[in-house]
Formats: sequence, C-alpha cells, structure tokens
Amino acid sequence: MDPIASLAAPLTASELAPLTPTSNDLLAAAQTLNAQLAAMHFRAPVAAVLNPLEYAWAVYERYVRQFAAGPRRVIFLGMNPGPFGMMQTGVPFGEVAAVRDWMGLRAEVMQPEQPHPKRPIQGFACNRSEVSGRRLWAWVAERWGAPEAFFEESFVLNWCPLAFLEAGGRNFTPDRLPAAELRVLEAACDAHLQQAVRTLQPDWVIGVGGFAERRLQCALAGWPAIRIGSILHPSPASPAANRGWAAQVNLQLADLGVWPS
Repeated sequence: MDPIASLAAPLTASELAPLTPTSNDLLAAAQTLNAQLAAMHFRAPVAAVLNPLEYAWAVYERYVRQFAAGPRRVIFLGMNPGPFGMMQTGVPFGEVAAVRDWMGLRAEVMQPEQPHPKRPIQGFACNRSEVSGRRLWAWVAERWGAPEAFFEESFVLNWCPLAFLEAGGRNFTPDRLPAAELRVLEAACDAHLQQAVRTLQPDWVIGVGGFAERRLQCALAGWPAIRIGSILHPSPASPAANRGWAAQVNLQLADLGVWPS
C-alpha cells in the first residue's frame, strides 16, 4: 500500500501519546477485529469493502492513544464509516477538519488494497465534508470547547469499521447485508464492542441512531451495570436531524440523565 500524495501542504504527523493499559487494550481489540474481518467475504451488490482501521491505522492509533488513556464514563457508538469521514481519516465520524484542526491528529493515510474508483481515498487532502461528522463534532466543540474536556469522560467508537460500497459508489449499510453474512459480521463486531466496554468501563453507552442502539441492546444484554440509550443520528438523510440536531441531542441526553440540559 502506497501513501497518498497530499494535495495540500505536506502533512506533519502528530506525536504519539504514551501507551496506557486502556489504550493498549483498545488497539489490540481493534487488531483482533481487523483479522476477523479480513477473512469475511460479501456478495453483490457489495462491490468493494474498505477498512480504514487498516489503511488509516496511523490516525486511529493516535486517536485512541490521545483520547482513551483510561476509563470513560460515556461511550457514543456509531454504525460504520461514511465516505468523507472515517473512510478518509480512520476516526469515527471523522470529518477531516474536525480530526485535523480540532483534535490535532495528523498522520499518513495509505491506499486500501482494493480501492473503489468512484470513492477515492484522499485522507486529509479530501476537501469534501462529512455532514454527520461535522454536526457531531461541532456540537461537541460548542458544548465542551477543547477536545480534552469532552474526551476526559467520553469516547466515540463505531460498531463496524467496514465501509460497504456498491459498484456505482453508493454506500451500502450493514443492516442490508444478507442474513448469513450479517450474522458473521455481528458476531465479530459485537465481540469487539464487548471488549471495548470491558476496557473503558463506562456507565453509559449511547447509540447514535437506532441501528447502533439495537446492537448495544444485543451485545450488552445481561450487563446490568451498563445503561444504554440513544440519540438522534446526525445524518442529513434524517428530516428530524435537519431541524436543530444539536438542541435535540442536548434534550435527549438530559432526559436520559447522562448530562444536565
């Protein structure tokens, strides 16, 4: 895999934060998941499967080491990568400007082994914005200010790191996979989620959208110490999300008792 040639200024990698037992366990769990996912095969209409936790591992490692040094009270869980977010940066909901400028994370993003011609991986040179990621991280930045203030007690993960693309480049969400393929994917991703929860020891796990909440309910069934909730997904495909998403999420979290309004 060859590094991407930057379309902007030369990229200077951010420094690696010290490895802690928590960040080490999270990274080891992600590598185990990567190995399991690499053995899976998916039929049409899926034409390409991209795993940013492989080709953008250098960024994801910095994300975990910088912001998951110890247990976190709240975990937010998304579904899987978007084309101009995590697919480009390796960070969940990883809108380029938020990852690069607000989080201060920079590293080379490699090319996937089987790229999709209509969804090029440009890494930090990608000039398109992921609306879901921009909404989520803008809300975090407005409410908490510095990233350290948010990540001191919270962390954001995706249930599945794979992006599924149709031949025309359209995103194919995991819930639309054939039942047999979905069962194998669920087993691996649920196991990774369980390990992340054991490692981060949260009080709350919050699904970003209904799919993520359902996976939490399934994966963490019988875990009475963990409280599960959900918030509205920030996708522009949701009419509700286009009517003041941040204000609605603040109310939802206050109603759950996660944070005051």
